[in-house]
Amino acid sequence: MSEEGVKNDQALKQPPKKEMWAWGVGSFGTFTIWTLIGSFLTYYYTDVAGLAAGAVGTLMLVARLMDGVTDLGMGSFVDKTRSKHGSARPWLLWMGVPLGVATVLLFSVPDLGDTGKLVYAYVTYILFILVYTSVTIPHKTLMGVMTQDQHSRSLTNIYAQILILSGTLLTMVISEPLAQIVGWTAVASIYGVIVVIALLITFKNVKERTELSTLSGEDGVAAKEGFKALLKNKYWIIVTLFCVVSYAIMALIQGAGIYYARWIIGDSTVFSLIGAALILPMVLGLLFLGPLVKKYGKKNIIIVGSSILIIGQLVRMIEPENLTIFLIGTAIVGIGYMPTIAFVFALTNETIEYGQYKTGIRSPGIINSGTSFGMKVGTGIGMALIGWLLGMSGYIGTADTQPQIALNMILALNIYIPLLLAIVQIVLMLFYRLDREYPKVIEELKK
Repeated sequence: MSEEGVKNDQALKQPPKKEMWAWGVGSFGTFTIWTLIGSFLTYYYTDVAGLAAGAVGTLMLVARLMDGVTDLGMGSFVDKTRSKHGSARPWLLWMGVPLGVATVLLFSVPDLGDTGKLVYAYVTYILFILVYTSVTIPHKTLMGVMTQDQHSRSLTNIYAQILILSGTLLTMVISEPLAQIVGWTAVASIYGVIVVIALLITFKNVKERTELSTLSGEDGVAAKEGFKALLKNKYWIIVTLFCVVSYAIMALIQGAGIYYARWIIGDSTVFSLIGAALILPMVLGLLFLGPLVKKYGKKNIIIVGSSILIIGQLVRMIEPENLTIFLIGTAIVGIGYMPTIAFVFALTNETIEYGQYKTGIRSPGIINSGTSFGMKVGTGIGMALIGWLLGMSGYIGTADTQPQIALNMILALNIYIPLLLAIVQIVLMLFYRLDREYPKVIEELKK
């Protein structure tokens, strides 16, 4: 067999389950941080640090747009990286500790006056973005170079999501009660240590088997060529738009939930119940996804899941002030959202092979960074909507009461806006047909 044939066989090899789980451990760490920020940072800024809601909304969008731009640049860096540890793995080793420190700084706003606090928030959030990007883009790319086997990627995603949702559940349930005891800075410090350990476990146990790029030899894909190739990859465009919408949904559900708990129910600790109602059904549902995805495919399961999400939002709408009904609807929403987070990375990495098939250029780093750009922009839009709409409604986080229009806006952020976005999510997925074309694409690439 030729040297190229050996490489192809190695790339299509199914990694051992231990390695798939090890990749998921890194996801556990980074998504724990992601959940902490998505669920509590806006609330921390408005109700603890005392920043104006409208200013926080602008900060969230500006920071996330910058986050997305840095993703694109980071993808090119990863594609060009050459070290004894590979191209993607070494970044997990280099940037783990800085990520832990940057997380703590976010939740340590000093009393510098309104302007000083806002400047501090911008500086530390942008710093966090740079460091977070330098970890998450290589980590996502690592899946693309672990294996080209389609089913292995799906399994790796499922294992990762079990860990991610476990971390998300932990974060959403214990963070707010714990912060009332030890403060938000101490809580952030705990999660900072967790992410460092998780990334080291992934670094130690995951291998790179696939060629990272197939352009420009040892120097990797030129950024200009890589970005031009993205625009010719229709399925990458669809997945990226899908990420914008789906992550905006989750940013709204997570970030607006604590405002619902405090101002509609009257007890912020109720958010722990909302978090549990959202995440526990996801964890349980993941146990059944393995057989289902092999039989029905990722696309079809995501469409069904999005439809279930819509049903959950309609249940929440029945009597929004009734916590029991709201929790039942939240559990249904969790079941419906589960397939999206379970398979979005696998969908992204399938577009790597499609892009190579269409253009001759293989650039996992740039493709993953581009999709990550969509995730960051979607999250930024969701978090910005929370700040802007609350600000427009006259919300003041440090006040004892809120006007009725602000309470109505909290319900819109929790229920009506996510429902509309879920419909858009289904429409986008109807245009994704790579699941049927993928075997042919791999066969052509092997030739």
